[in-house]
Amino acid sequence: MKLSLLLCRTLRAAGEASALIRKMSRRRFTIRFKGEIDPVTSIDEAVEEFLISRLKRITPGYAFLSEESGSEGKNEWTWVIDPLDGTVNFSHGFPVYSVSIALLRGKRPVLGVIADPSRNEYFHALRGRGAYLNNRRIAVSEIRDLKRSIFATGFPYDVWKKNRRVLSIFRKFLLRSQAIRRLGSAALDLCWVACGRLDGFWEEDLKAWDTMAGILIVEEAGGRVTQYDGKRYRPGSGTLVASNKILHPSMLEVTRSFAAQA
Repeated sequence: MKLSLLLCRTLRAAGEASALIRKMSRRRFTIRFKGEIDPVTSIDEAVEEFLISRLKRITPGYAFLSEESGSEGKNEWTWVIDPLDGTVNFSHGFPVYSVSIALLRGKRPVLGVIADPSRNEYFHALRGRGAYLNNRRIAVSEIRDLKRSIFATGFPYDVWKKNRRVLSIFRKFLLRSQAIRRLGSAALDLCWVACGRLDGFWEEDLKAWDTMAGILIVEEAGGRVTQYDGKRYRPGSGTLVASNKILHPSMLEVTRSFAAQA
């Protein structure tokens, strides 16, 4: 199947998943914890089941990697799914969460779709064909000065184990930037870098399902994504820096000294 057709069907599935989230959120849902502060809701599980079922019908034989179900199958092509990125936000009624779907060929994302159910926004990209928000092409910001930049970050679920390190990086960026936001959905943070709402984003301990769709969207919008040390970002990399490309060297000046500790 051509990637352009596959993108259309993936966008449709993301739209249906968003509608399912909105519908189920009006009812009572259950919450359990897979870590001390890492929640999973019954909606995470239902949306993931829906997406896997839908994508299996579209692309039989493809492998899957998803947050709640783990990995399934082996293939050159792999779907990477986060059914509800920002579950903590969602469980508190804080309207910043997303559905993230990426298709990898080998280890490289070639298709990415991220849906924001609260704002009815759909970001997508195909490798080599640009990035889009609700079918309008987007581009990263042109901000050149850290002091005029707005950044976002996130904290790992075990932040108390490395709080000095995490807060030290945060402090360095805080003193160099105009503002920092902590939104709670890495997928949306990356999309907002891609469309210029944010000038940069950094975080560590992210998983492939948090990042694969988003890094493609950032790159196709003209931005850059690396590890803290400037090396190419890959699935499972411990650290991530995303920017409008112009600010990337300045951001790496902050993060490089923390790369070896990750």
